[in-house]
Amino acid sequence: MDNTPVIEPRRKGRSGTQTMLIPSREMVEAQLRAAPPGRLSDLGGLRKGLAAEYGADACCPVTVQRHLVAIAEAGSAPFWRLVDPEKPFARRMAGGAERVCERLAAER
Repeated sequence: MDNTPVIEPRRKGRSGTQTMLIPSREMVEAQLRAAPPGRLSDLGGLRKGLAAEYGADACCPVTVQRHLVAIAEAGSAPFWRLVDPEKPFARRMAGGAERVCERLAAER
């Protein structure tokens, strides 16, 4: 398990730069396990929290989404705590929005 953060500089605007955290799957899984059970948490909050924890300006949303899809397929962490069943992204999860709703309801 590699929790060494990968932080890359990237352009922001015409002349500025920012640092972007590229999180590992393990980092995302740890955040999912820490999310409160039975309640839908904010995916943007997860990214902001990871960025702040590792000293980056932002956290890559594409990488986080790819990890969430892989985690949902593997069933290795409670992904339903951060996937809003009303958003189109829920369709990409194993079982779709229905599974997200069922798992959230089961935790309540």
